Amino acid sequence: MKIYIVIPAHNEEEHIAKTLESLVNQQLKPAQVIVVNDNSTDRTAAVVNDFTQHHHWIKLIHKKSSDEHLPGAKIIAAFYEGYEVLDEDYDIICKFDADIVFEENYLYQLSQYFKENDRLGMVAGQCYIQKNDRWVLENLSKDDHIRGSLKAYRKACFLEIGKIAKSIGWDTLDELMAQYYGWELKVDPSLKVKHLKPTGFNYSIGAARLQGVATYRMRIGLILTLIIGLKRAWVKREARIFFSYIKGFLEAKRKGTPFIVDPKQGRFLRNYRWKGIFNSFKSK
Repeated sequence: MKIYIVIPAHNEEEHIAKTLESLVNQQLKPAQVIVVNDNSTDRTAAVVNDFTQHHHWIKLIHKKSSDEHLPGAKIIAAFYEGYEVLDEDYDIICKFDADIVFEENYLYQLSQYFKENDRLGMVAGQCYIQKNDRWVLENLSKDDHIRGSLKAYRKACFLEIGKIAKSIGWDTLDELMAQYYGWELKVDPSLKVKHLKPTGFNYSIGAARLQGVATYRMRIGLILTLIIGLKRAWVKREARIFFSYIKGFLEAKRKGTPFIVDPKQGRFLRNYRWKGIFNSFKSK
């Protein structure tokens, strides 16, 4: 299977070489890798250029953007900058981060899973972070969630879900939309991926407001937005996060911000969210 990979990279000189080296050493090598140097001010471009000199299937392109650290729009804009450079002759399209290291069999095993199941739309391993001298699971989400740093899509699934939404929350929406269209998802815990720069959730308070905008655009509804905002504020121990969620939702509603799902898809997303909440209470 032909695998294309897009890697957005902003100031990743410390890690990008290890990421690319792990791809160079894959048992099944990708057909193309596009690294998008997104407004870096360090030596990211120079490091990637060293790889392009020796591996024709690795390419570097440059993008100008803001330095503001907001999730969603910035990284997906960089992804599309790279995606538009690619042709359509791929079987699997991946969006990977620039600070992860794969075992040599990673891409081969992904391709095998896709070959074995025609309805498998997305598959990935799990991220591990280093604590002292041990690599431990970066336990930030449910075991069945495919992290945004490790996205790998079957082409048909990727196109049917409308590719990646240009919005915060894209890495959850893509999974929900894949299931809406009847695709299966798989997380293989035996595929351990080293995450060199653990997720810090150090986004500005403006990110919480954008999360509220995203729940509106996904037709999640005010009640679920209240619950989601409360949960995030509790985790972060910061009350203003809750109010920023609500502010974003109400602003989007007042302005008539366009939805990114249709009414039927919105009902599916709401039902899925409520089912998850009810199941979490049952398990306690």
